[in-house]
Amino acid sequence: MSKMELLAPAGGWEQLEYAVHFGADAVYLASQRYGMRRRADNFKEEDLPRAIAFAHDHGVAVHVTVNTLMTDENIDDLPRYFKLLEDAGADAAIIADMGALAICREVAPHVDIHLSTQASCMNAASAQVYQSLGVKRVVLAREMNLDEIARMKSRLPEGLEIEAFAHGAMCMAYSGRCLISDYLTGRGANKGSCAQPCRWEYALTEPTRPGEYFPVEEDAEQGSFIMSSRDMSMLGHLDDLAAAGIDSIKIEGRAKGTYYVASVVNAYRNVLDGGDPEVWQRELETTSHRPYSTGFYYGFPGQNPISAQYSRKYQMVATVKSCVPTDGGFQARVVCRNRFDDGDTVEVLSPRTPVRECTVRNLIWHAAPETDLTDILRDNLGTVVGPDPEVVHGRLLRVGIANRTMEEYSFDVPFGLQERDIVRISRDTSAIICENEPSPFA
Repeated sequence: MSKMELLAPAGGWEQLEYAVHFGADAVYLASQRYGMRRRADNFKEEDLPRAIAFAHDHGVAVHVTVNTLMTDENIDDLPRYFKLLEDAGADAAIIADMGALAICREVAPHVDIHLSTQASCMNAASAQVYQSLGVKRVVLAREMNLDEIARMKSRLPEGLEIEAFAHGAMCMAYSGRCLISDYLTGRGANKGSCAQPCRWEYALTEPTRPGEYFPVEEDAEQGSFIMSSRDMSMLGHLDDLAAAGIDSIKIEGRAKGTYYVASVVNAYRNVLDGGDPEVWQRELETTSHRPYSTGFYYGFPGQNPISAQYSRKYQMVATVKSCVPTDGGFQARVVCRNRFDDGDTVEVLSPRTPVRECTVRNLIWHAAPETDLTDILRDNLGTVVGPDPEVVHGRLLRVGIANRTMEEYSFDVPFGLQERDIVRISRDTSAIICENEPSPFA
């Protein structure tokens, strides 16, 4: 299984860094145009060379999505854009449009062409035609089951790779090509701006009974979510994906946050490297998700008709900046992301390592030089213990709570940590899905 490439989403700089840190073999990302995630952070065009260089320095390949529907105006700009990707060192471009494919092959000969799932390629004959046009890899239509994938793979010529989604949100439209958002909100899903109306709660109304709603489903409290699909998780079935001949497994989530990327990539990396799927499946329950299914791989995936929520039982509270040995163990210096207290029991995610637990002890706030400590000292919220040896005029305060987002704290830990490790706490942060959440597949 470890021979399958682990392809991770990188919706922005931090997600890129954490995908690399937690073991991705490759990442897929986009600039601020031509990608299916217009609301993700994405990368400025001038930042692409630096992002690609960062990944390459860590042995990670970079695939750039150029898979929106293309107008003539877009086509006129693509020679410039593909030349930019070639000069930046992109390993591959993920493309759905035939015109875009032809332009990429002509102006960026060193950039591999991967056929987007938006093209809905589901048979070997179609795949071989795309190969004749320069395609090296086909990202399979997600409606295919495992038997169909294995049959297709057996008919493909050597060298033509197949990639398939293994984890993340599912779209109710065929290969993600949906017009509901266009009609209801004027935001084009196929141009990267889906409003996800398939996740909204729907009910019937009757003109002579104003204000009275009739749920389509029998659950009168929840209403109906007949277009809301379950999320996919194939973590426990990676051997079946490998046996079907899949070369790369893809994690959905370029619009997701850092914790999601780190936790999911970490779980898949560990299982690909021989870890117990049951242990790491529990890890996937800590991330923001809807009820899981196995997609269409084994048949009908079912729907999510009872809840419009993302469920998550853990929250990232800090990221590790550094860790140094002390007489009794180690001291971790972290960047606060959400509140945590001295004495809290927390868990730590580190690459290729089982999840570890520890208690926050000796919590120190690294106050910046310009910080006004008058109220802190007056109200006994902290005690100055000395200067910060790493920051000129900075001060260290012993505190009982870390609640200053993006400021630095340190505390004692019983084991060594690495930069970019993640500290989390058991905390229910389930949230209603925002109606402008992006369409899930790219």
